[in-house]
Amino acid sequence: MSSTSRVPRQIRSLPKRNSRAFQLPVDWAAGNGHPQSKLKDAIRVGLCGIGRAGFGMVLRDFQKLPHIRVIGGFDIECERARQLAKICSSRVYRSYDEMLEDDDLDLVIVATRSQEHVPMALQAMKAGRDVLVEKPMSLDLAGADKLISTARKLKRELFVRQNRRFDAPFLHAMEIAQSGKLGKLFSVQLRQGGYQRRSDWQTLRKFGGGQLLNWGPHLVDWAMQLIGGRAKDVWAELKRITSAGDAEDYVKMMIRSESGIVADIEICGAAAIAQPPWFLMGTQGTLVIDRQNQCHLKYFDSRKLRKIKATDRTPSGIDRMQYAVSDEIEWIDEKFPAVPASARNFWQELHASIRRGRAFEVTLEQARENMRVIDLARKRSGFYS
Repeated sequence: MSSTSRVPRQIRSLPKRNSRAFQLPVDWAAGNGHPQSKLKDAIRVGLCGIGRAGFGMVLRDFQKLPHIRVIGGFDIECERARQLAKICSSRVYRSYDEMLEDDDLDLVIVATRSQEHVPMALQAMKAGRDVLVEKPMSLDLAGADKLISTARKLKRELFVRQNRRFDAPFLHAMEIAQSGKLGKLFSVQLRQGGYQRRSDWQTLRKFGGGQLLNWGPHLVDWAMQLIGGRAKDVWAELKRITSAGDAEDYVKMMIRSESGIVADIEICGAAAIAQPPWFLMGTQGTLVIDRQNQCHLKYFDSRKLRKIKATDRTPSGIDRMQYAVSDEIEWIDEKFPAVPASARNFWQELHASIRRGRAFEVTLEQARENMRVIDLARKRSGFYS
């Protein structure tokens, strides 16, 4: 989810007005006086945009991990930067330019509203900075291509915060799919949502609002990793149902991979009864992961089944009116929490990439493919025409 702050494309100084204070919920503020001790080679970051995403990174991740040290922050709501300084003992930058001139930074994090991701990331790279950009990396494929080409031209590091690539349900689902227990995967169903009457900036198109760019990058990223990495066909339907504004709060998307696996994605802001977020089907079994991250895996060993052959005969007698082979399948039925063997963390992986030179798991090619799919979905739905 992107920051609730907005930063103009070119910022020279803070606006001369009284900034509205941004107060953290009481439960978020608990324990802020006891930050995690940092590694000597912790990544030193400057945080631009200190809203939901920015504070979320700090309080959910940076305060608990030794791998990231916040050097300073900037937001046009200056009270937010001051609040960040109280939490992290960090600097308060008076402008984005001032942040970009700080030689103590290893990385600039752009966590502003979606429509500012491309211009602000470009500005940072042109100032000689490596950048982590919050999802969505851009509003469309053209923006993604501009970021990637600029990073390569200027030889800057560019990372996209597809942090849910490291969620336990995804990692465990990938492990099970790759184990062969499901047989050959043919269908991936991903669901996200509840009933919300939303009215914030994420409901407005001019800021890059809407669920296609909010939850969309996460679910598309999961889907593309599960079905093979590249889409052959994309179909989508977008609607606005319960939210204010003019952006969609309902997304239905079908993606067919080059290998023929189908991903069925639904993001809904008007679901009074939620569906299971994960439903994977293969030729030998099915995996369901519910909203409490509990797995239900039912599968069989195909080697124990005898071969069957189609026939054109008509069953004779009422007691023989059957249409399936009467073999009893020896089902293996398991229930367990989603706890992947290969548990990883976005920020630890980022640290290993920057400090150890290890290839980062979320590649720019993958981030670009996510945006290509989202771009196709927007165009083929007709909602934005």
